[in-house]
Amino acid sequence: MKTKLLTVVVPSLFAASSTALASGFQLIEQSASGIGNAYAGSAALAEDAGTIFYNPAGMTRLGAREVSVGVSLVKPSFKFKNEGSMLVPGVPMTGSNGGDAGDWAAIPNGYYSHRINDRLWAGIGVGVPFGLMTEYSDDWIGRFHSTKFDIKTININPSIAFKVNDMLSLGFGVSVQRFEATYDRYAGVAPGLPSLQRTKLRLEADDVSWGWNAGVLFTPTDKTKLGFSYRSKVKHDLEGDITASGPAAPKLNSVGLAGVDAKVSVDLPDTFIASVAQGVGERWELLADVSWTGWSSLNVLPIYRSSGVQSGSVADTLATRFQDTWRVALGARYRYDERWLLKFGVAYDESPVRDAERRLTALPDNDRIWVSLGARWSPDRDNRVDFGLAYLFINDTRIDRNAIDEGKGWVRGKYEGDVWLAGVQYSRAS
Repeated sequence: MKTKLLTVVVPSLFAASSTALASGFQLIEQSASGIGNAYAGSAALAEDAGTIFYNPAGMTRLGAREVSVGVSLVKPSFKFKNEGSMLVPGVPMTGSNGGDAGDWAAIPNGYYSHRINDRLWAGIGVGVPFGLMTEYSDDWIGRFHSTKFDIKTININPSIAFKVNDMLSLGFGVSVQRFEATYDRYAGVAPGLPSLQRTKLRLEADDVSWGWNAGVLFTPTDKTKLGFSYRSKVKHDLEGDITASGPAAPKLNSVGLAGVDAKVSVDLPDTFIASVAQGVGERWELLADVSWTGWSSLNVLPIYRSSGVQSGSVADTLATRFQDTWRVALGARYRYDERWLLKFGVAYDESPVRDAERRLTALPDNDRIWVSLGARWSPDRDNRVDFGLAYLFINDTRIDRNAIDEGKGWVRGKYEGDVWLAGVQYSRAS
């Protein structure tokens, strides 16, 4: 019933595939207007209705009504090179390098803000705050770890903002969030059982849960804005099923290891942002942003069977053992003329993955550096179009994941990766 509810109220556009751009599988790209500044000043700028996500207090800086819709296009690349992967100790893993695990994806968003009176605003936002898609060829060396890992979220975020006085505004929102996950891998190395090695397992599960967010916007002068915002954890108790396909599928089904219901609990992390926007002269504005994400909420995720003769047993375990992360961004905006605003930005984004031994093939993540530029075109007083382009440098990423005891083999090697990001946002005020 919960799944059907959001299927009805959310446009199909928001079912688009997504991929992780900020660290872990968080998607900071909830308004394409921030790409040009690498999202520096995200909780302070309040430049369009997208502030509903980054800091709902920013609605008090908007007009009577404002709508903002946009999409970001992303092309990540994750190419693996084998360096001694093994089925079991002393037995090399055979197979390909899996191709490029990244692919094109779209990250859409939409927001609406409405002024109720001189002190109170209300709004709603729809976006996809978390997402991940890695997919390898079926013959790749790490196929017993994963061949596909696909996470999608849809977040509906009604919010209010209250203007205390000319300097201080407060905001609060509630999120209704749908989470979908698909996880494919081959059953296990199982020396002497080639039928098991050629059988694929799939977990599909979903859930709808809720969280909240709050923000403060402080404007001590016309040229200085300070923003602080917090988004809560969202706990999802996902339910679905485990299926098998391949020569060993009938046997796995008969003993209750597949063809059964499944469940797994996931605590999506909370986030805190502190931002500043400072005007300099008549044309320049400098931006800064520091954010923290509580990724340690994702530690060890056991996947349980919840039906059949094996009900209650652990079907698989995702030992992420993530650590909390920081992100720092700096940006600048230059007013070229009445119609054009130019944007620039850089950022450093930490990965929650601790080391090569705990890196997952499903998430070949590492620290990254953003370099961004963009522009805003205002053809008239009420309409604005923002463009942004960013390139993310990702350090060469080593993996040394020993899962022989789990029957998955030992994946050893490195990834070469990078990300291109482009987006457009349309906003209209009235």
